[in-house]
Amino acid sequence: MKKMKIYPAIDILDGKAVRLLHGDYDKVTVYGDDIVNVAVRMKDEGAECIHMVDLAGARSGVPEAAETVCAVKSATGLFCEIGGGIRDMKTVDAYMAAGLDRVIIGTKAVSDRDFVLAAASKYGPHIAVGIDARDGKVAVNGWLSTTDVDAVDLCRELARCGIGAFICTDIARDGAMRGANRAFYERLCESVDADIIASGGVGDAGDIRFLRMCGVSGAIIGRAYYTCAITIRDARAAAEDET
Repeated sequence: MKKMKIYPAIDILDGKAVRLLHGDYDKVTVYGDDIVNVAVRMKDEGAECIHMVDLAGARSGVPEAAETVCAVKSATGLFCEIGGGIRDMKTVDAYMAAGLDRVIIGTKAVSDRDFVLAAASKYGPHIAVGIDARDGKVAVNGWLSTTDVDAVDLCRELARCGIGAFICTDIARDGAMRGANRAFYERLCESVDADIIASGGVGDAGDIRFLRMCGVSGAIIGRAYYTCAITIRDARAAAEDET
């Protein structure tokens, strides 16, 4: 079994580290006014990886926090991944040139399969697909629209085409501190031959241990980290717990 990784999350909006409730841009909680300082603190607290989302970019369709994202990578030197507003190869190229470790393509995974596969062909494991699910269906455009595409089916199809990693979020659990949707991740791990990174509702060590046993390769911690419900070191310990 691969080592499960923990990704503390920095969701960026208006230059601040925030969390949305259920992906609602009208329900924002600010957790930091200096993104780089937040990231450096995460490193000091034991982070090995950082997951970032450009929320404004996800909504508008173009990167709006690229300078901040690149500053985080430069300041920490950690494995950094970014999603939000990545809808053309120019944006992918720019992030790769800046040294980001992984770029997450979301909305375009539904509407432009050729773009996703071209990016994966060019950059291999540095490309992941972000699948955000509302009631099992894929949501796009910063979660503002929900399609009729089944999230697990889409992951399965893209994995067969060569995509190796998926960041999968259950929107109903995101930011709600209700625990991970365990049935959703069990189904994903049973159905998809690729790395699954769980996001949304991961609230405590029990969630992380369960997800590890399901076979997910990573877990993203957001509100649980910011509210001190779990520390990065405790999350890593649970991810590595073999009991």
